[in-house]
Parts: sequence; structure tokens; C-alpha cells
Amino acid sequence: MPVLSEVLTALDALWPPERAEGWDAVGTVCGDPDSEVRRVLFAVDPVQEVVDEAVTLGADLLVTHHPLYLRGTTTVAASTFKGKVVHTLIKHDIALHVAHTNADTADPGVSDALAGALDLRIIGPLVPDPGDPDGRRGLGRICELAHPMTLADFASYAAARLPATAQGIRAAGDPDREIRTVAVSGGSGDSLFDDVRAAGVDAFLTADLRHHPASEATQQTPLALLDAAHWATEWPWCEQAAAQLDAVSDRHDWGLRTHVSRTVTDPWTAHAASAPLTTPTNTTGAPR
Repeated sequence: MPVLSEVLTALDALWPPERAEGWDAVGTVCGDPDSEVRRVLFAVDPVQEVVDEAVTLGADLLVTHHPLYLRGTTTVAASTFKGKVVHTLIKHDIALHVAHTNADTADPGVSDALAGALDLRIIGPLVPDPGDPDGRRGLGRICELAHPMTLADFASYAAARLPATAQGIRAAGDPDREIRTVAVSGGSGDSLFDDVRAAGVDAFLTADLRHHPASEATQQTPLALLDAAHWATEWPWCEQAAAQLDAVSDRHDWGLRTHVSRTVTDPWTAHAASAPLTTPTNTTGAPR
């Protein structure tokens, strides 16, 4: 069995920490470098439900996409929810390792996994990494559909292919518009509108689209938008990452057992569709 330090070296080779954004907090949060690792659990969020799952599974290492502490802290008291996470991990000798923006831009990265979940053909990165001579790394991916679909049909297709959440898929644009090319970016993507417009694609599928950037994007061009839940656009990476570590384990004859959490950690838990708009009336029932 490998020790944690050996597994962490392999993870850093897959997602080099120096490729993370300067504001990010990636790498190992807790863990004894000399502890043996037999089971590894991959998840999007390091929340208590996922940590409890790691305990039940008997995992020695939890790898998450999102950081536990992104802006630092002055306490890990168990009376705080993040402190309780740390206490639970240490009590059960479970290490926590984070691959965030260094996994977003990797080859393969988060958006490759998203494109794969949608069965899209990848043409190249949306925002290429200038340090990659092969032109494969970078943020987001430009893709082609296997066959054209209307925006309405593509939204339904994406909703069926991505993990189910309360939000589902929201779409902006002409529902009958034909979609042939699409840019995808796992996680929050409305900072990429300039790059998406420059790519000349028919649609952009991402998450966390805010009102004003989305409104301005649809006013400037016929670009169609598809807004999925943040968690749903990044969860496919967990399966991809587990497969990558499986391949490393096989090469080294480590015998690791990798698992992917299917706990839905999207914070939204219910969705109620709006009723059709009606003309406001006064108290007498006459139209205003």
C-alpha cells in the first residue's frame, strides 16, 4: 500500500498546484504523510455529509474540487461547521486534498469531463493556457454537438445527461434556434462571455449566470445560454479524476480502491415553476 505522501505526489502530477489561480487554496488541508492509503473518495464539496460518507466508507483520503478554506481562518473549533469537518477528518485519520482551478485548466480537466458527460466533441480550450505548447490545457472547452438540436431540445438533453438537481437547466435565447457548436465551462462562467463571443459558438453552457451579464450577453449577440447547477457541471470531474488515479495505481501496483460520492451537495433543494404572467387587476376585478 502507498503512503499518503506518495499518493499526493501523484495527485500533484495530475493537477500541479502551481497552475492554480493566485487567489485559490489548493493542496493538502490535513493528513499524515506517512499514513497508508487504501481507499480514496472523490467529491465536489468538503461538507459534513461527504466527510461522514468518507468515514462510513473507511476512506483514508478525501479529494474534493472545492476548497474547505478559501479565504483562511483563525479557528478550527468544532463549534464551527468547517472546524467540525477538520475534527472529523483528523479523528478518523482521513486526509483532505483539494484540486480546484488547477483541475479546471488541466488536460483533461473539469470542462473535459463536462463535455464528456454531454457526449460533445471537443475542438479545443476556450481560453488556452499560454504555457501549454500543445494547446490542450486551458479554461473551458469549445465543442461540437454530434448532431444539431434546437436550444429547447439541447436544454432537455443536458438536463437528462447531467446529475439531477432542483434547478435543472435554465436556457436563454430563441428556443427554436439551431445549436451546432457550444462552449462549456464547469462552475461559474459568466466572466468568460468575451471569450465565448470571440469563439463564435451558438451556445454557452455553464453555471451561476447572473442577471446583468446574461442579459447583456443575449442583447449583444444571438448567443444562447444554458445555466446548470454549479455542482452538476463539476461532478463529472470526480469520475474522471477517480479514473486517472486508478490508472496511476495500476502502474504502481498500489491496489487503491477509488470511489465517487453521489451525495448531492448542491445547496438548492426545491424548485417551483412560476405561474404564467397575468394582467394585474384592481379590487373590483376590472383590469387596471
